[in-house]
Amino acid sequence: MGYIIQRLGYGYLVMATNIYQETLMNKDQVEGLVEEVKGKVKEAAGVILDDKGMEIEGNVQKNVGKVQSGFGDLKEDIKDSL
Repeated sequence: MGYIIQRLGYGYLVMATNIYQETLMNKDQVEGLVEEVKGKVKEAAGVILDDKGMEIEGNVQKNVGKVQSGFGDLKEDIKDSL
């Protein structure tokens, strides 16, 4: 992050700048994120309803989503390095 300092008549204006880069997610990243969110919801519902089976199922689904998302991240890193 950089800063732009601009002198005004009565003082200075400091603006933070960021290099903005459009980031698109690949299919695995999107599907993994969706599975992760669904798993978190299911896990929370299991806690609220005191249903251990649903809680465990949600936890597994959440972790499967994390793995799939991580695989998508790896694919992007490989694509970017080429």
